[in-house]
Amino acid sequence: MKVKMYNTDARKIEEFIPILPGKVSLYTCGPTVYSNAHIGNLRTYIFEDLLRRALEYADYEVRHVMNITDVGHLTDDADDGEDKMLKSSRESGRSVWDIAKFYTEAFFLDCEKLHINRPHVSCAATEHIDEMIGLVKRLEERGFTYEAGGNIYFSIDKFPGYGKMALLDKADLQSGARIAVDSNKKNPRDFVLWFTKSKFEHQTMMWDSPWGRGYPGWHLECSAMSMKYLGEQFDIHCGGVDAINVHHTNEIAQSEAAIGHKWVNYWMHGEFLLMKGGKMAKSTGNFITLGSLIEEGYDPMDYRYFCLGAHYRSQLIFSRDSLDGAKNARNNLFERIRRLKEESGPIPLKEIGAKGKAYLGDFQDHVANDLNMPMALSDMWTLIKDPEISSPEKLAILYDMDRIFGLEFEEIESVDLDEEILAIVREREAARKGRDFRRADEIRDLLASRGIHLEDTPDGTRWKKLV
Repeated sequence: MKVKMYNTDARKIEEFIPILPGKVSLYTCGPTVYSNAHIGNLRTYIFEDLLRRALEYADYEVRHVMNITDVGHLTDDADDGEDKMLKSSRESGRSVWDIAKFYTEAFFLDCEKLHINRPHVSCAATEHIDEMIGLVKRLEERGFTYEAGGNIYFSIDKFPGYGKMALLDKADLQSGARIAVDSNKKNPRDFVLWFTKSKFEHQTMMWDSPWGRGYPGWHLECSAMSMKYLGEQFDIHCGGVDAINVHHTNEIAQSEAAIGHKWVNYWMHGEFLLMKGGKMAKSTGNFITLGSLIEEGYDPMDYRYFCLGAHYRSQLIFSRDSLDGAKNARNNLFERIRRLKEESGPIPLKEIGAKGKAYLGDFQDHVANDLNMPMALSDMWTLIKDPEISSPEKLAILYDMDRIFGLEFEEIESVDLDEEILAIVREREAARKGRDFRRADEIRDLLASRGIHLEDTPDGTRWKKLV
């Protein structure tokens, strides 16, 4: 399976060609652990999980690295405001270290609930200060830095390709002057590599450095840690679209200035999840957590299925009605798979017939074409509804498709109803068709007393055992 992906740097879909045959080096921007991730954040991690699954499905050996930002991320990406960790500490009364530990664990718990595969390396910024200091030294030696007001800045004028991926021209670069607040900067788009106590006298997380006691700029960590674990050139870097103009632009500048050559071959970005009030964001209070959805009665797989329904490069509008639609569709899907399991088990994938292979081929083509999940879902549903494909074939193909979807079809439990109860269910269905609703209700109550819950749907009666 040849994988094609939209490369933000090239602004087009390209065939993926790894640096090392059969291997993929993948870096994804991780969470800033000062509060719970919201479902907009989690949409990006679901997209990245789908990418990793697709690469592994295509028989690549993937090494996935993700950072944990537990220091240095300010409330404004342009080096203004205060550290988000410090702000959360002040508001909660807990130490920054306790906050980082708590929300890191909460993030990975959310990922587990959403069946997002854990990265092979999850690296915390606070554990890689030496690597960041080393990177600043390299930039200093190569003439890309200057010191002003006690801080060390990266000079974008020394890096001719600055802003290329974000399509920033000279007018864009100068427009930053209208919003800049740091008078130490020679260019309004210059960014801080190392802050010292001259700016944040009461910063909790500080380290000794050649430039004074302080802490690193936010952009520095991804460059330093990705190069430590993936080398000075790697295959794919992912994140949200909001990282393109500032964070990823600055990452490219400082990384390529330090190493003197191309740093990342493919850049991939996931689009926003939108609410009625606009982009989902913690800064505006316009956000929802996975925990709050669970409290409302949704299964985490309802949200994963919801995200599968839109292409990762398309904005997705969230509402309870749309999530309810995803919930109903997923329940319907699981019930159909449950019924298939009750009929038989899967056959080996290599034994499926020509028509089944055609379905699987279409699915693989859509997955390989820049992760077209809406079309992949369509392939799945068409397969399920096709009466010419046997149940064992359908299960075999569905299990293979689920290597991408991550909905865990094989874990769906079948309901072990004995023949007596099956006969009662059939009697009730006959009563409903004959409009004998009184008898149908009596049978429902009888089954409920035996721990069997019935749900009438347009696709027939669903049943499950109550725990």
